[in-house]
Amino acid sequence: MPSELIEDENKGRSRNPVIVISGPPGSGKTTYAKRLSVDFSLPYHSAGKIFREIARSKGVSLIELSQLAEKNSSIDILIDRTTLERALSGGGVIEGHLSAFVLADVADLSIYINAPLDTRVRRIVERESRSLLDVARETIAREESQYLRFLSLYGVDINIYSRFDLVINTGKLGINTVYSLIKEATLEVLGKFKLGEPGNP
Repeated sequence: MPSELIEDENKGRSRNPVIVISGPPGSGKTTYAKRLSVDFSLPYHSAGKIFREIARSKGVSLIELSQLAEKNSSIDILIDRTTLERALSGGGVIEGHLSAFVLADVADLSIYINAPLDTRVRRIVERESRSLLDVARETIAREESQYLRFLSLYGVDINIYSRFDLVINTGKLGINTVYSLIKEATLEVLGKFKLGEPGNP
């Protein structure tokens, strides 16, 4: 079964495969990551959830926490370290805007999900029932902040996608079409772990 611990001969430790799905807000990465984790009985982890938990604990908005993170690198370091620890301890499907960059040395498959800004903003508006202007401003501000923070902290340009194994623009593709591409790539990786379709030994 995909959820069983297996020996990774390359890294010399027993763990689940590490499948990373990254992308900006509204791209659909959470939808696909959760579906993949269920279908293959793999643990699901979200870097975005960690970020939101920190924001709630501090009583600030996501934009305000992003602004705090620009001045205090310990926030990003905590999120990145927690994400890495979860990948190393149990593997699974890990979702987050920057997770693939953080897990570049341990990911077995890195997928980047994207869509045009207007499409992503519209999705967030529909999902959260908020005003178009507020969502657009917040989305642009968060993405600019994340770009600058990651470049400053790690010297990595997150707009360069060469480290990804699969890059998908979801703007014109249906959910099932996109997921079939993700699933096919995942099956190929699981095959290297001598694992196959869900439910098969």
